[in-house]
Amino acid sequence: MTLRTIVLLACLWPLASAAGAAEPPPMMLASTYEAGIDVSDYRVSEKLDGVRGRWDGRALWTRGGHRIDAPAWFTTGWPVEPMDGELWIGRGRFGEVSGIVRAGRADDAAWRQVCFMVFDLPDRGGTFDERVLRMRTLLADTGIPWLRSVAQARLDDAAQLEARLRVVVAGGGEGLMLHRRDARYRVGRSDDLLKLKPFDDAEARVIGYTAGKGKYAGMVGALVVERADGVRFRLGSGLSDVQRAAPPPIGSHVTYRYNGLTANGVPRFARFLRQRHEMPPPDPE
Repeated sequence: MTLRTIVLLACLWPLASAAGAAEPPPMMLASTYEAGIDVSDYRVSEKLDGVRGRWDGRALWTRGGHRIDAPAWFTTGWPVEPMDGELWIGRGRFGEVSGIVRAGRADDAAWRQVCFMVFDLPDRGGTFDERVLRMRTLLADTGIPWLRSVAQARLDDAAQLEARLRVVVAGGGEGLMLHRRDARYRVGRSDDLLKLKPFDDAEARVIGYTAGKGKYAGMVGALVVERADGVRFRLGSGLSDVQRAAPPPIGSHVTYRYNGLTANGVPRFARFLRQRHEMPPPDPE
């Protein structure tokens, strides 16, 4: 397959449609952890690498406001109380769960692997500590094995936090989430909810490809991407052979990892992570 053919096929690859999307559900969003906070003020959980979902008491929705077409049995018996959570299979398996969610109920057997990991109750009053206790009781009462609450730990200080991060990352996890124990559910970003990861990540739009060389001849060598601010760069590292043969289409968005910025503002050691089939909505004002 020539690079020209790859480009043509990629351009024909349908992007996720916004048709039929509802208003994005109002969600609490994470800010980035910075050293110096009092870790004992927070509960700490693993940052799950899945598809974020909102259960409104009747149906599942993505963060962007698209209805998730899960099999009827998957949500039968769920509480009528709204729940924030993550559709998750396991560490390092985002691509699989993303594909299952996008395919909907068409692959019933695949949904048997999926769990909805609940980490908050958006309509429940009270502090996060109080909501954690309510989540545990609420989900235990259902007896549904694929409906679980995310484990929330209490740590004493930054040293314990760093140790927990090392263990999670060594096991293939993405990072940690810190949720202020006395916080009420608040839509938007604040220091009530923080994310801690060993690397930075961001999104960019695919605007082109470079031709592969050597063993990648006839395939894509790198994605040419553009950030929202107009900065352009290449993503070659992180692409599998399958992705080089059928790359994310022109106009699609991808997530990449990087380690800081150069003096010119270009991501340092940028590495392809995954294609975004749905971009998150803008932060609420």
